[in-house]
Amino acid sequence: MGLKRNVLGRGLDALIEGASNENRTFAGRISFISLDKIEANPYQPRTEFDENTLNDLAASIKSIGIIQPITVRSLGGDNYQLISGERRMRASKIAGLDSIPAYVRTADDQGMLEMALVENLQREDLDPIEVAVSFIRLMDECNLTQEELSERVGKQRSTISNYVRLLKLPPEIQLGLKNKEISMGHARALINIEDSETQLMIYNQTVRYDFSVRKTEEVVREIGAEKTDTIEKTSRKRFATPEEFINLKAHLTTFFKTDVDFKMSGSGKGRIVIPFSTEEDLERIINTLDDLNKTE
Repeated sequence: MGLKRNVLGRGLDALIEGASNENRTFAGRISFISLDKIEANPYQPRTEFDENTLNDLAASIKSIGIIQPITVRSLGGDNYQLISGERRMRASKIAGLDSIPAYVRTADDQGMLEMALVENLQREDLDPIEVAVSFIRLMDECNLTQEELSERVGKQRSTISNYVRLLKLPPEIQLGLKNKEISMGHARALINIEDSETQLMIYNQTVRYDFSVRKTEEVVREIGAEKTDTIEKTSRKRFATPEEFINLKAHLTTFFKTDVDFKMSGSGKGRIVIPFSTEEDLERIINTLDDLNKTE
C-alpha cells in the first residue's frame, strides 16, 4: 500500500485548498487519479531514465508531495493514458504512492502525440538526439512543415535543422552525444565531414584527448583543407599524365627539337609551351611553324 493520503497532496495543498480530497477535480482540470489506472505514453520521446535522479525525485515526493501535476487523457471510464510527466509518475511509484494529481485533457492520437512531444521539448533535460527524434516525429507523424514546427515549439528553423542533421551522424557518435561524451557543438562540427570513417576518427580523438569545441572545429577545417588539396592534386595529375598527352608531348618535342611542355588545370584547360634558348632558336621554331603553315 502507498503512503497516507495526507502526504500525497502536500505539495498541492500549499496552492489549492483541499487538494488531497479523493476523486475531486480542481479548476475543472486537476484530478487525483490512481497510478494503476494510468497507462504509459506510447509517444514518449525520452527513451532512458536515470535511476539515481528518479530516486532523488521519489525522496522529494515523499518529503513534500507532488508540486506539478502530470498530464493525461481519458480513455473512458476510470482509465487514462499519460501525455507528459513520466518521470514524476515513475518516481511516485517508487515513493509508494497510490494516486497522483493530473491534468485531464481531451486529445485524439495525433493530438496526443503532438502535445506529448511539444510539452517534452519545452523541458531542458532531453538530450540532443531525443530532441532531434522528436522534431522528426512531429514533422512526419503530425504532417508539420519546418515553419509550422518552428511556431509550435518556439524555435528558429535553423535550430531545428541543426538538431535534425545530428541523425546523419554514425550511431557511435549519436550515442556519445546522448551519454554527454561530446557536446552539441562538437557534433555540429563533425557533421561538416562527409566521410563517416573520418568523423569517427575525429570523434575518438575528441573523446580521448578531451578536445574543446574550438579544437574539434580546427581539426575538421584542417582535414577539409587537406582533402581539397588532395583532390586538386589528383585532378591535375589525372589531366597531366594520360598516355595520349605523353605521346603528343614526345611527338612535338621531336618535331620542334625542344622540350615542349603542357600546362593544364584540374578543369582540363591549359596551354602548350614551346621553349627557346636563343633568338636563333626562336627563329628556327618560327620557320618550322611557317613551313607547317605552307604545307597546309
